[in-house]
Amino acid sequence: MKTKTVYKRTYNQCLDFLAGLELRQSLPSEPSMAARLGVSRTTVRAILAALSHSGIVAAQGRSKLLARAPLKGDYLSGGDLEPLTDRVERQFMAWMVGPDCSPGHVVNGLDLARQFGVSTSSVRDCLSRFSLFGLLEKQSNGRWRALGLTVDFVAELFDMREVMEFRAVERFVALPADHPAWHELAALEEEHHALLGDLERRFRDFSDLDHRFHRLIGSVAPNRFFGNIQGVMSLIFHYHYQWNKKDERLRNEIALTEHLAYIAGLRSGKPEQALSACRLHLETARTTMLDSIVVSPA
Repeated sequence: MKTKTVYKRTYNQCLDFLAGLELRQSLPSEPSMAARLGVSRTTVRAILAALSHSGIVAAQGRSKLLARAPLKGDYLSGGDLEPLTDRVERQFMAWMVGPDCSPGHVVNGLDLARQFGVSTSSVRDCLSRFSLFGLLEKQSNGRWRALGLTVDFVAELFDMREVMEFRAVERFVALPADHPAWHELAALEEEHHALLGDLERRFRDFSDLDHRFHRLIGSVAPNRFFGNIQGVMSLIFHYHYQWNKKDERLRNEIALTEHLAYIAGLRSGKPEQALSACRLHLETARTTMLDSIVVSPA
């Protein structure tokens, strides 16, 4: 498919460019990257988000820097290309929290398809999925209206997150000692300690670590009915860290400490201890996100 080829080529071209930078060097602005790669700024945002998930790029204020050098295994090939549905959702979420969209903004599916370099049907399917969660409202002539994140929406989202994660915690604690998830958890625990030890310089790296931590916990309790919800939820929480900058360093330090207590609870083998740590962390996250909605301009 042409759209997959374009994305793959652009992603790999971006890796080639990053390979020529010094470690911790700041990346050019999004418009400069878009011009260099010959794609839209929205596509650049999606690629940078994917690179952030891989730990190659890290946020530094409003800019981004090279966190580690690209490796051979980071390059995309036909077999490991990101699914089109996931890519479109990532591009859309990056666009929605960017400067081009605000609550009440009219969303044109045809315009987005051109920006993303995908088919209109792919964008239409994506918009339909997001509308199910109250982020969009369908209007006439193939247009949609962005509703933004409201207090009620966030509260309900966290209610669902708790149901899903509490169940996952119960399953995680009961995993056999030789389950691969324990090895992954140990590696993430080391990353938490490393980030705490260099927090003054790297506190903005928390977003990706948080995403991978909660994804690991959720992976032990897959549910076909929660599948789509988890995908959208993960995107919202991940991108939340990009728009909420209030007390960012302190907030991330608290979350890191709570994560470590959460990990200790999982290791204890006691469901009540693990659930207590999980509940405390999710309550803090709920308060933080609700505060960011309340103080954000209308």
